[in-house]
Amino acid sequence: MANLQQSSLKVVEDVSHVSPPPGSVPTTVLPLTFFDIMFLGSSGSPIRCLFFYEFPFPTLHFMQTTLPNLKTSLSLTLQHFFPYAGNLVFPPPPQTPYILYTEGDSVSFVVNESTEDFNYLIGDHARNLQEIQALVPELPPGTACDLSSNGSSTGCIQKPLMAIQVTVFPNLGISIGVAYCHIAGDGRTFSDFMKSWASIHRTQGDLTCLNNYLPDFNRDSVKDPLGLASLFMKAKWELRNSSNVPVHKVRVTFSIKCSQIELLKDWIRKKCMEENGSKPLRVSTFVVTCAYMWVCLIKLQESGAQRLSSGDSNSLSYFQFSADCRDHLKFPATYFGNCLILRFAAAKKSELIGENGILVAATAIGREVMELVKEPFKGAETSLSKTIELFEMGKDVILLSGSANSAVYKADFGWGKARKIELANIGLLGSVSMLSIIESREEEGGVEFGLAFAPDEVYRFNAIFFSGLSKLIKLLCKL
Repeated sequence: MANLQQSSLKVVEDVSHVSPPPGSVPTTVLPLTFFDIMFLGSSGSPIRCLFFYEFPFPTLHFMQTTLPNLKTSLSLTLQHFFPYAGNLVFPPPPQTPYILYTEGDSVSFVVNESTEDFNYLIGDHARNLQEIQALVPELPPGTACDLSSNGSSTGCIQKPLMAIQVTVFPNLGISIGVAYCHIAGDGRTFSDFMKSWASIHRTQGDLTCLNNYLPDFNRDSVKDPLGLASLFMKAKWELRNSSNVPVHKVRVTFSIKCSQIELLKDWIRKKCMEENGSKPLRVSTFVVTCAYMWVCLIKLQESGAQRLSSGDSNSLSYFQFSADCRDHLKFPATYFGNCLILRFAAAKKSELIGENGILVAATAIGREVMELVKEPFKGAETSLSKTIELFEMGKDVILLSGSANSAVYKADFGWGKARKIELANIGLLGSVSMLSIIESREEEGGVEFGLAFAPDEVYRFNAIFFSGLSKLIKLLCKL
């Protein structure tokens, strides 16, 4: 297996900084809502996204003809998405952190060249986790804020919210790696940012392409009748990743085609009528594909050295996902920030690995989705504390990131659709099971899941995943 050593990367342009056009954005303070405060503990563990594009030109061509336009279009995009160029400010307690943009704030930008095999890196097969991580930047460290007017320290710390790394694979392709702080905005906000940047670059500065993505910064519509901001501020937690620790894991992508999704839906409907005499609560692409992946991951635990004991099989497994509430709360589609609620589906491991495991998983996830539709904030006051408790107790929790509805593959810089998009965080939380979901590149209605495994687990998961789909086809033929 190839291994992307740091020596295979050469710095072509050291760190530069890209700001909105001078004078285009006034000094702005953006208060954090309870949706944002929920992610304060992740401020030291940024979201890392990686976009691969075909680019059949040498590095010199990129530096002379493409890089200037890439930076100019980024500057124009940051004029509208200016919080990403700003800083997260931590004032002394008990004051609440906030986002601050001032003239001259910027996004760090570095350009590297790699001698690695571009086509290898964009495959679905197992790739060393460190190969992916080398292509995504770290956020610059936090610094003390400027001194106050009387010369005394303000006691504030500020942290940059975004960093970008472009890596050129000469005559083959480029990757754009973006690290950003979750507190600034969720995946939908980031997707709008990337599609806006790509559109401005593709159209050579035509800002009319932003009409569908212009962010809405109005916080007045965010009501907090449950006092969630105060509750989340009191929750002391910190998400630690192992990005700087050698991690012997591999990244793999698994796709579920539209036709296979329809098979899953049909099987769940028929099995639910057979077992319960009624239709399932919710049968959607999200529900059925996540249910299938949940079952496959629990079966992986049950296989080999991880075989479940009798006590483990009767314990609960939790599937955590974030639900976008913009539509439910009637927020603008382009609301800038976080608008996510954590949801937990739970089921016995023994039932998940049983004959009707997919139905059990789909019922549990579907129930949570339906609860969200009826009462978006039901259980919200305990969602963060529950997450902390489950991790501290070492419970079996599977974390899902991303969305199959973000349309992030529409981020076309003029080089065509991205060849691959990775959520590079997957695999950085040690033994925690994580997976990402995005829409399929190849077909409308399909989905892609990104996972990280120990090398010896890949073969077993492959067998579980593909044999499960084959078995499903046979079972449907008998029903």
